[in-house]
Amino acid sequence: MGLDPLGIPPTDSDGITQEELALATRNRGMPLEALAADITPPGLHYLLIHYDIPFVDAAEWRLRIGGAVESPMSMALHELQAMPSKTLTVTMECAGNGRARLQPRPVSQPWGVEAVGTARWTGVPLRDLLEIANPLAEAVELVFTGADHGTERGVEQDYQRSLPIEHSMQAEILLAYAMNGEPIPAQHGHPMRLLVPGWYGMASVKWLHRIEAVTTPFTGYQQKAYTYHRNETDPGTPVTTIEVRSLMIPPGFPDFLTRRRVVDEGPVELRGRAWAGPVEIERVEVGVNGEWFDATLDDPIGAFAWRGWSAIWTPAPGEHVLTCRATDANGNTQPLNQPWNTGGFGNNAVQTVPVTVR
Repeated sequence: MGLDPLGIPPTDSDGITQEELALATRNRGMPLEALAADITPPGLHYLLIHYDIPFVDAAEWRLRIGGAVESPMSMALHELQAMPSKTLTVTMECAGNGRARLQPRPVSQPWGVEAVGTARWTGVPLRDLLEIANPLAEAVELVFTGADHGTERGVEQDYQRSLPIEHSMQAEILLAYAMNGEPIPAQHGHPMRLLVPGWYGMASVKWLHRIEAVTTPFTGYQQKAYTYHRNETDPGTPVTTIEVRSLMIPPGFPDFLTRRRVVDEGPVELRGRAWAGPVEIERVEVGVNGEWFDATLDDPIGAFAWRGWSAIWTPAPGEHVLTCRATDANGNTQPLNQPWNTGGFGNNAVQTVPVTVR
């Protein structure tokens, strides 16, 4: 067995460690009943905070762009807000979503399947600023630095990630300052965060305050930590775009402790959402005790946003297990059993919902 990015051996125990419990009190998933809304309220959107929330004074904050650029620049928030803006509806998911379902379980933030949310983000297209700063021909990447600071595996660091120059010039990459029409809340990156639609959330650096063009690939901690390693000797591949996934709104009502669902006999409408990063959803299937049938897809709400689906189920009384699985336009379908990796990343195995029909 390999080590996860925290350097902690995976565990065969179902018990959550005290350290993971402390992480789980700081971070939160989206209640699955919130899948009913096209747009997730900020207070229900999933949240992962690596270190502490930096409370940044927006009036004093400035974004600095430097390094291998022809025209270094520094801009205040009101100057950025005066530039032409763009609003995008984007589904964001944590790369570790589903980690707690793996066996052996990688020890880190113990996500079930709820680390997701969809918001309308407003900001300045990054490429508009890059056209002013003009990265030099030898620049290969941009390094984005957030104001959150801490240590991981003994490495003291600001949270930093990089993107290739060519990807940074894509029209959908935003320097976002508003979430659902309001200033970004402190926990989501106020006053500005990077937004990389279609990629897992680790790429969308929060509390952004510095962008630096570099002439060699960035090898900082967070860049290396988000890598798919199948075992200790696997050199790995970077975690980038979101894997195809679907989730169901659990029907009926729940038991408090187990969350097992109870529904009454008769037709039941099943609803949920499906997404695949930058790729369109082509099909969603609903499984009942291992038998599959097609759901009906709603109209898309955005190129980088989840897509609603629905199906009617008429069950007999008794015990049942519901599942759902999505297929994207590239032919990728959610697996029934998840391949294991040391960090528990990209876990998109199908959701299962036990239901008692009375």
